[in-house]
Amino acid sequence: MSPLRRTLPVATALVLGLTGTAVGSSASAAPAARPPVLGQPVVGQPGGSWAGDPYFPSMGATGYDALTYHLDLDYDPVDATSGTLDATALLTLRPTKTLSSFNLDLRGLDVSSVRVNGLRADFTHEGGDLTVTPRWPLLKHVPAIVQISYGGTTGRPVDAEGSLYGWVSTADGAMVVNEPDGAPTWFPVNDDPNDKAIYTFDITVPKGKAAVANGVQIGTPKTRAGRTTYRWFESSPMASYLTTATIGDFDITTTRGPRGIPIVNAVDRDVTPANRATSEASLAKQADMIAFFSDHFGRYPFASAGAIVDDDSVGYALETQSRAVYSRSASEGTVAHEIAHQWYGNSVSPHRWSDIWLNEGFATYAAWMWGEHTGGRTVEARAAAVYATPATSGLWTTVMADPGPLNLFAGAVYDRGALTLHELRKKIGDDDFATLLKAWARDYRYGNATTADLVALAESISGQDLSAFFETWAFTPEKPTTW
Repeated sequence: MSPLRRTLPVATALVLGLTGTAVGSSASAAPAARPPVLGQPVVGQPGGSWAGDPYFPSMGATGYDALTYHLDLDYDPVDATSGTLDATALLTLRPTKTLSSFNLDLRGLDVSSVRVNGLRADFTHEGGDLTVTPRWPLLKHVPAIVQISYGGTTGRPVDAEGSLYGWVSTADGAMVVNEPDGAPTWFPVNDDPNDKAIYTFDITVPKGKAAVANGVQIGTPKTRAGRTTYRWFESSPMASYLTTATIGDFDITTTRGPRGIPIVNAVDRDVTPANRATSEASLAKQADMIAFFSDHFGRYPFASAGAIVDDDSVGYALETQSRAVYSRSASEGTVAHEIAHQWYGNSVSPHRWSDIWLNEGFATYAAWMWGEHTGGRTVEARAAAVYATPATSGLWTTVMADPGPLNLFAGAVYDRGALTLHELRKKIGDDDFATLLKAWARDYRYGNATTADLVALAESISGQDLSAFFETWAFTPEKPTTW
């Protein structure tokens, strides 16, 4: 594994600098939190091991805000279904109360040691829950540095619906797609979409492999003793489910988009010629898509954009922040959908997973808009086609704004979500709807929101009472009788 950097990672140094907390030149030099008054002991409370989302009763933690993650990952593929990961996670967190212990999510890997502010800490690791007990309680609002050494054998994990997700080992590396709760399959994390953080990735792989993560690449890859290390930095707050560290035999190219944004594309060399042609034609339109959506949604929210096209398939694409991941091929409609997610889903993320239609409905509607813009079917025609779905379909019998954990990716979340937005547009008018699209992306930028927040914003902009409208379209498990 690559050695732990003697200087603090850029994200950690940035956040600690902003807080005004003094730190030394290395993680181990950070001072431990000690009793502050005449030797009287500080009494802390344990942090919570659940963030409160009823869809995922063991996911996330409470008692602190994660500020930064620096992930130092050393990976070797073994075969098409497994690999070995040797890693160190360096976290900066800020307690929201004085903590005697705190929790992180980590599944399927083994922890060898934990240090808090440079001192060895006790820990237990059971059932995917890593509980850390530092030598001294962590003081409320005082940032702490946590170093976790861990690793093990990776595989091809599946979610509750049977889909591959998380760190998915492949023949040439790994395809990393986390939604909804796959991040703990490869790093210790507060896996709560509300606890966004800044991320730095150092990824070391066998020479000849490439590693692509979120954000921008820092420096040039460094090769030593037959291994190459890539560093990536995502400078905007990011939910853990949007992280990636995909590894493989990639050709990486960089072009420029609106306002000079780097568009970094990584395409697997093993993608078939037909899939490569489709993908490259679609990816060539990313700059135009960003410009078009910026006109309708407001300024593009991140410092970079782009795509990862992996020859392995998980059966879906995913809007990993700033750089979506595609399975084998990237069609134009899918690329438009994933780019729209950068505003709706990535910058503005759901407060609870029941609100996932705010991600998928907006992105689906945006892809309809792009299709109409480029001479395809009109938004109205697409809406009509969705409404023509028989009343017995799950599109209508699923509660769109509360689909349940096994229906997070049901058709109702996507198509009924988009149709609901089109109906809202007709109800409040084109001008107010255009205002709503920009206000939603602006007012909740880099944060989290709920369906109730959308209702309140739409009512504020339109001056209408929209409670009955949303009850019909978002919460009633039946087909509306009027359209």
